[in-house]
This record gives sequence, C-alpha cells and structure tokens, in this order.
Amino acid sequence: MKYEPHDYQKHSIDYLLSHPIAALFLDCGLGKSVIALTAIFDLTLDSFLIRKVLVIAPLRVARDTWPAEIEKWEHLCGLTYAVAVGSEQERKAALLQKVQVHLINRENVEWLVTKSGLPFDYDMVVVDELSSFKSHQAKRFKSLMKVRPSVKRIVGLTGTPSSNGLMDLWAEFRLLDMGQRLGRFIGNYRSTFFVPDKRNAQMVFSYKPKPGAEEAIYRLISDITISMKGTDHLRLPELIMNEVFVQMSATEEKHYKTMKDDMVLSLKEKEIDAANSAALSGKLLQMANGAVYDEDHGLAHLHDRKLDALEDLIEAANGKPVLIAYWFKHDLERILERFPAERLDSADSIRRWNNGEIPIAVIHPASAGHGLNLQAGGSTLVWFSLTWSLELYQQTNARLWRQGQKDTVIIHHIIAKDTIDEQVMKALRLKDNIQAALIAAVKANLTERRKNA
Repeated sequence: MKYEPHDYQKHSIDYLLSHPIAALFLDCGLGKSVIALTAIFDLTLDSFLIRKVLVIAPLRVARDTWPAEIEKWEHLCGLTYAVAVGSEQERKAALLQKVQVHLINRENVEWLVTKSGLPFDYDMVVVDELSSFKSHQAKRFKSLMKVRPSVKRIVGLTGTPSSNGLMDLWAEFRLLDMGQRLGRFIGNYRSTFFVPDKRNAQMVFSYKPKPGAEEAIYRLISDITISMKGTDHLRLPELIMNEVFVQMSATEEKHYKTMKDDMVLSLKEKEIDAANSAALSGKLLQMANGAVYDEDHGLAHLHDRKLDALEDLIEAANGKPVLIAYWFKHDLERILERFPAERLDSADSIRRWNNGEIPIAVIHPASAGHGLNLQAGGSTLVWFSLTWSLELYQQTNARLWRQGQKDTVIIHHIIAKDTIDEQVMKALRLKDNIQAALIAAVKANLTERRKNA
C-alpha cells in the first residue's frame, strides 16, 4: 500500500530525523508506528546514521502490529526485522538475526539486558507505549536505564503520557534524556513541582501539582516533544478507521472450518448446528468472536483472541474512555468478566459517561439509536463484534462521530483473520445492505463447496 502521510505525519517524521531524543505523543490511531518506521528506514537505509534498532512494545503489538505495518507499506520495502518473542530459544534465535530492526515485548527487556548473554549493541531504541515505563521502580525501567548511555537515538511513543497525572512523566523522561530536563532524582522532581495531597499524619498517599507546575514541566520537555491531539492537525470532527487483526490457532481454525463446511460441530462436548445459511453466518460470527451457543443455548468457548486485542486497545488508550460495541449476549458477558466495564443502558449511565465518570463502557448497536449523544464522554469506539447491519453500524459510529465532538474519533474493528469477519468488513466498506450481503456471502461458500463435492 502506498503511504500518503498527512501533514502532521510528515512533520513528525522530520522531527524524529532531526532529534536524537524525541517523545511523540499522538492519539491512538494516528499512525505512530508508521511514522517511526519511516524515520527508521531513512536512518538505517538512506542516511546510514543508525545500524541497529530495538523496538520495545506490548507483547501482541510487538508480535503482530509492527510486523504488519512493515509489510503493509510500499515505502518500507527492504527494511528487515525479527520478532523476539516466545521461548528463550526462540527469542535468542530472533535476536541473532542480522536485521535492521529487532522487536521485543517489554516484559523481556530485563531478560535481554541482564540474562540473555547477548551484547546490547543497539544504537537506536524505540519504546512503543512509553507510559509503560512510568514506574522508576519497575525492573524493565531499571534494566533499560543500565544500557541507556550507549544508545545514540531514542524515541518514546504514546497516546497519553500522563494518564495518572504529571508524576508519571518523570520516569519516562528520565529514560529519554537521562535526567537532563526533569532531574535525575524523583525526590527532587516531586519537591520542585508538587505538594502533598492525601495523607495520614506523616504518610503521604498522593501529591498534587503546585500552581504553574504543569506549564513549567511542559516548557522543560518541549524541545524534545511533539504533543498533538488529532484535533490539532485534522479537521473537526475527523474520523479514523482502524482494523485490528487477530489470528486463531490451527486447532481453532479447524473447528471454524468444520462448522463452515458441515454446518455442524462438536465442540467441547457441545453440539453446534445451523439449520440454514443465515443461522450458519451467526454461528461463524460467534466463533470469530471466541464463543458460540449450542443447540441448548449453552455456551462453548473457542478462544480469547479478541479479548486480548481489546485489552491492548484499552491499554493503548491510556486512561482515555473507551466505548465497546458488542452483538451477542455472550460477548457482553465475557467482556464484563474480563474488564471493569459498564453497560450504557439507562439515562443515568449515559449521563455519567458524558460526565467522564465511566472509563470503559459497552453498548449494543440496537440501543445506539438516532439522537443518542455520547460524544462528550469519549472519542474511541471498539467494534468487538461486527454487524451486517449497515444502518446500526453507522448509527453506532455516529454516537461519537458527530457535531460537538472535540477530539478525533477513532473507530477500531477487531477482525478475526480468515473468517466471516473479513466479509462483514468488506460489506460495510462497500455499504452493502444488511442481511443480503450476509446470505450471499455464506451461500457462495456453500455453493462452491457443493460443486467441488
């Protein structure tokens, strides 16, 4: 795919090229990874200023998102990479590959630095989700600080650098500039910019910024920081669509294919069957989501791939409110079991969402009708379950993407690869009619199989 960057992306790329130390604070979905990769390509293959890059990211982001971005864009052709996740043997094998970029999950930073036995010879480090290094007491922070002096270039990427307040910034910038701007010691930073807030006698539980502290901190870090919301550089209200792919295991794919081909499946001692094409499409959508109802309306669990991807998206939002759209009742139950989410199903819950009191909310598209205003509560929507209904799809998106929205609206679609999810997304993109596209898609598969039988 050809990359045609927005102006803010061009500016960000130039900034990374001209700043050996850089913090890039862009809202989730605005292209932080492709911006960083474009700069990496220039530094390693055009200007030859950098020899070897380490990218540190959340597990699934390192394993799936960054490789997908490298493979996706034409202008990155020639940039080689290896993904260092999995067993110790697999990680070492990946790290020994002669490539420009090594990708590793943040949980293995300590292992890489102190236990792997491999030299830390990276002259550039990119930390995706810099906010995951906000604790100066964490092993990953201490380990990376040991090797930080040998790194010539470092980039920190995140959407919300201080989700828990300005105190988070100290460790993040201590890692980036080794204490040049906010000081080398957390105690000095705290005493300079904060005063005790909640306390019990001599025990201080929290701190609050002194008057003018926020402006002073931002001024100190401004020379190495790009901080933009989507609204800074995109017209209001801008809409960004994002597709997040998950991959089922070979066994899970086999179960899915059996159901698709035979319209009947025995899964964990439960019988799943479909009487017709419409029923089959519903079963396949459920299986793509991770669970499916059997003939007695009991639940058969298949996988948690979408829940894991949803966890990554919520973490990447870094405290910003997230609205989740679900379709099947078991999707709702599994989401509520995994996350501290709340249903938007009453006037009171909607009021509290718009007041910013609900960080994670779930909504059914059928209840997201015309006139329901949710834009004051957040700007991020995740489609956990996809729907064939174009009308409900557009109505739900319009709850956030509407006049009065102050931020760029980012809509994520979690899609199970090689499943009916991909056909649903294609139908929605082409604005096909609800059930017609669903029946046609399933019937086409069934007809082709019968011809070859």
